[in-house]
Amino acid sequence: MKKSSLLFSAIVLICYFSGVARCEEPEKVTVCQLKNDPPAYNHKLIEVEGFVASDFEDFTFFDPTCRSNLDLWLEYGGKTNSNTMFCCGSTPNTQHPQDLVVEGISIPLLNNKEFKEFDRQTRQPYRADRKGNVIHAIVIGRFFAGQKQTYRNGAWGGYGHMGCCSLLVIQEIKSVSPQVRDNLDYSASPDEPEWHWMFISPIFPGNSVVEDQKQADQGTRVWAFKDPYRVASEAIKGFAKIEVPGELKLKETQQNPGRIDYEWRQTRKSRRYMVVVSRPYFLSFYAHDPKKVAWVVVTAYESPDPPTGK
Repeated sequence: MKKSSLLFSAIVLICYFSGVARCEEPEKVTVCQLKNDPPAYNHKLIEVEGFVASDFEDFTFFDPTCRSNLDLWLEYGGKTNSNTMFCCGSTPNTQHPQDLVVEGISIPLLNNKEFKEFDRQTRQPYRADRKGNVIHAIVIGRFFAGQKQTYRNGAWGGYGHMGCCSLLVIQEIKSVSPQVRDNLDYSASPDEPEWHWMFISPIFPGNSVVEDQKQADQGTRVWAFKDPYRVASEAIKGFAKIEVPGELKLKETQQNPGRIDYEWRQTRKSRRYMVVVSRPYFLSFYAHDPKKVAWVVVTAYESPDPPTGK
């Protein structure tokens, strides 16, 4: 009897001093599984691999191959705040007095070297040429499905910016990938035009750009590896419904590592187009050769031509 009590006490002490409640083994899941059936994983401790987007009003976890529109918001367990500014939630601060409690569950945080690196990469200031940051990580955390949002066609959410998302509270960072390549785009959001605009392509359209990479790998779009100008030209011809051979005469307006902005004016219809082409970091995980990432369109805009001089 004494041996059993001592063994139980030892297990309790190990769990306590480890800094996280890892006596509960996390269930390995994918981002797509979480998005496709949020209630099935509600309140569970999970281990999940994917990509983190961090920016103003953005701290989300994603897999570009998932077709579901459900978003997954991140927050730190323990006493550390992520410092993400977003509407209708907590304002940024460095610490809170107790471990984070969500829906009656207290979530600790293991402050290991992997977490320190993760936290460094997801906090501002970002590199001057980036719009936020995208990193790859394996995360252990507690999942909260939230509630069905009737105004969002039954999507699950209630957490994060404008109640956009289900929630994953980070308990431990198991691994975080280094960012060492100068020819890739690590930004979390694309550039935007200064003039009045509307989207004609989703931001980081996920599965479609993974398919573009696949076509380049298979040889049907092999030119996309080296010709961002043609990638932008072909996209604009599709958006503007132009059936002419050859490339359009585009104007390059901005260039950063792994990202180029192009503009084109359709004089006859007084329309203006902007296309952002990129070599997104996340595509290196889906490329046949990780060193060969294709140029793809990550977003595009259309607008009436602004007045002369603007």
